[in-house]
Amino acid sequence: MNFRPRPKEEPEINLIPFIDVLLVVLIFLMLSTTYSKFTELQLRLPVADADAQRDYPREVVVGVTSDGRYTVNRQALEGRSVDLLSMALTDAAKAGKDSVVIVSADAAAPHQSVISVLEAARRSGLQQVTFAAQSAAQATR
Repeated sequence: MNFRPRPKEEPEINLIPFIDVLLVVLIFLMLSTTYSKFTELQLRLPVADADAQRDYPREVVVGVTSDGRYTVNRQALEGRSVDLLSMALTDAAKAGKDSVVIVSADAAAPHQSVISVLEAARRSGLQQVTFAAQSAAQATR
């Protein structure tokens, strides 16, 4: 009789089926995930919790209504063009280039109207522009 010890086989872990299962789970999770759509965002602007409005001695207040009309220092403008708004800003800026433009836009104002105010301020050479907003407590009244 031959009683020689048999060579022991080392156990081996096969990782290929494990990787296959993980890839299937990953593909399932990727396909079943729902992504939020940015078109469904509801925005209400402007509301901000800020200190009381500072008093600027050289301010030019530009109002933008909900239908896109402009006022410069409470004087209504007849048109809606950027050139007309730029001329009105130049006339209202008593301190010249040091004047501060305060944009007070309605929450429902068209975005293009506010951008037109920024373009008119740039054409007039007015570099200090800020936006007026109301606090959240005032918005609920």
